[in-house]
Amino acid sequence: MAGRTAPLRLGALLAAALGMASPVLAQPAPKDLPGRIEVLPVRSTTPSGTEFLRGVRGAEASLAGELRLPPGPATNRVPAVVLVHGSGGISGSTDLWARQLNEAGIAAFILDSFAGRGITSTVTDQDLLNSLAMMVDAYRALDLLAAHPRIRADRIAVMGFSKGAVAAVYSASTRFRGLYGDPQNRFAAHIGLYTPCNVGYEGDAQVAAVPIRLHHGVVDDYVPIAPCRDYVERLRAAGADATLTEYPNGQHSFDNPMAPALVDVPSAQSTRNCRMQEGQSGVINLAGTNEQFVQKTSACVAIGAHTGHDPTDAAAVRANVQAFLKEALFR
Repeated sequence: MAGRTAPLRLGALLAAALGMASPVLAQPAPKDLPGRIEVLPVRSTTPSGTEFLRGVRGAEASLAGELRLPPGPATNRVPAVVLVHGSGGISGSTDLWARQLNEAGIAAFILDSFAGRGITSTVTDQDLLNSLAMMVDAYRALDLLAAHPRIRADRIAVMGFSKGAVAAVYSASTRFRGLYGDPQNRFAAHIGLYTPCNVGYEGDAQVAAVPIRLHHGVVDDYVPIAPCRDYVERLRAAGADATLTEYPNGQHSFDNPMAPALVDVPSAQSTRNCRMQEGQSGVINLAGTNEQFVQKTSACVAIGAHTGHDPTDAAAVRANVQAFLKEALFR
């Protein structure tokens, strides 16, 4: 014990000798702490994009997620949000979202789609894991939470970021839910931040009768906003409760306070110049052609993009999402 406290005593003596205040370890405020943390296994599968669209399950995958329950009695059942990370994996921004959800009385389930598959990042190689496979993970997380004694099964939302936003937004599809979801469970709301909307899937405007909310930065050159404007217009024309909120200064990942205002990502794969459409047998073609899209060789794929934090837009998106979830999950 003495050996552990000696450095602290030495630090205090040194501070006193120099006329400085003694060092004190900062203590987090109680509101910043979850009531309980559980790390839960998630059994999923890993289909390729074509396999997913054909309804093929793919190889089994053993994943995990961290459930953070808000403070409160152990008998309380609370709403929950499944957080689906992007190409860079789980970040400090994900942690901040989870903390803010807990403060609002909502459980957060931080789903890890990478570690169990031996992946660290897909930024430079998106073929390491198809975005659609992460939708299977999201459905399995939904099933897991729906059976949890502390979670309200009818008040589980899903929120995704970039690559993970494909899972969060398109899991509202009645077709995809029919292929991979449990008919007993469905998400109560779908939220996507800077969602890749540039692939048109068969029947993707036919969605569950639940709200879909997209949030996107106007100046995003990694995942551009224009395809999401088109997709939300198609959803609304089909009768869906869908909106797109635009943030004028938002770069990609503009909600991440750990990032500077502008970050060059020179090796990032970006499909900002690509428009794609599902063809026969689940093959993704360049829109208006029979030419198959290939991540590593299609001419429309760009290398290099930017991310960056904008404090004003970040505060706005967090306030907008929090207000929406209070309405959607506590009604």
